Amino acid sequence: MCKTTWYCGGTCQRNGWRLHQHECKAITSLKEEKQQTPTPSLQLMLRLLIKRKLQNDGVISKTTMDNYNLVEALPSHMSDFNEKQLVLYAQMANLVNIIKPSEESNLKEITQNFCRFACNAHTICDSELRPMGTGIYPVISIINHSCLPNAVLLFEGKQAVVRAVEPIREGSELTVSYIEIAASTPSRQKSLKEQYFFDCKCLRCLKVDTPDGLHEDATLEGFRCSSDHCEGLLLHDLDDANSLVCQLCGCRQNEEETKKQARKVDKLGTEASKLLSSGNYSEARSLYEQTHQLQTRLWHPYSVILMRTRDTLLKICMELGDWKQALKYCRLTIPTYERAYPSCHPMMGLQYYACGKLEWSEPQSFMFKQC
Repeated sequence: MCKTTWYCGGTCQRNGWRLHQHECKAITSLKEEKQQTPTPSLQLMLRLLIKRKLQNDGVISKTTMDNYNLVEALPSHMSDFNEKQLVLYAQMANLVNIIKPSEESNLKEITQNFCRFACNAHTICDSELRPMGTGIYPVISIINHSCLPNAVLLFEGKQAVVRAVEPIREGSELTVSYIEIAASTPSRQKSLKEQYFFDCKCLRCLKVDTPDGLHEDATLEGFRCSSDHCEGLLLHDLDDANSLVCQLCGCRQNEEETKKQARKVDKLGTEASKLLSSGNYSEARSLYEQTHQLQTRLWHPYSVILMRTRDTLLKICMELGDWKQALKYCRLTIPTYERAYPSCHPMMGLQYYACGKLEWSEPQSFMFKQC
């Protein structure tokens, strides 16, 4: 009996059997203590190699959109990975060879494929954008990145679907974002460089040093004015390299002292995250509420850092059945979502949907106005 693969139902199981019967045979041939070894990446590699053989043998048909040559054509960036990562991929390749020996593949080729997975694989999500698995979609991978994308990648089951988030003129390039776009330019550039090995030159990134770019980055991940009666954002003081100055009231703050406070709040957030990971929702909530209180004094009201804490508190309150507080935190996230995402982005739709469901569960929260 297979203990490594689970299906949502009989139909899915029957549809996947042509591939899984070979995968299952290979995995169950291992000693019992090693049968739990295959990770999603390893299973994806196994299926890729098995599918190639079946296509070469004529058991499964090749198409222009579904064949191994498309995977081979994807950039591996093998020379860009550090030695530690390459050693890990080589060990994974060796494990694949143990599970499913193949005359058609060698360790170097499988290692290259793991490199391709790292910078070309897609996380398959359900209709509420919850991760469900990993897949390789070579045709989708040719779509270029932009931090101001005009489209998003969604999934209908295992089928990848690209949907526009704004009107796209005929002949214009289709772009998606490879990363989370609710972030400052330095954060986005760092993520892209570390995982995809390129420097983004999209319009949003090119304005990084302009007044608009500085204002956007300071809003998303910057500090707020320490004055209780001001919600201005802080930027570096041109006359004092060690100071931050409020763009509304002109109040100055010592940059190092502000960052020191931020590190203390981050440490508290890390402790809260550990409690949440252990399933201790009540204690995690208490620590996250303390973190949130401190963050509201430190970060700008539209900060994505605040938004993520509120999102976490929203989920915790829902787990604990506290719908009133969940609605409170959900409402607090909306203004930042509206600034961080395009109006037609699915993340916006989901947050509005969550807010609507919570409004429904808390009917007394509705505010009716007479026309």
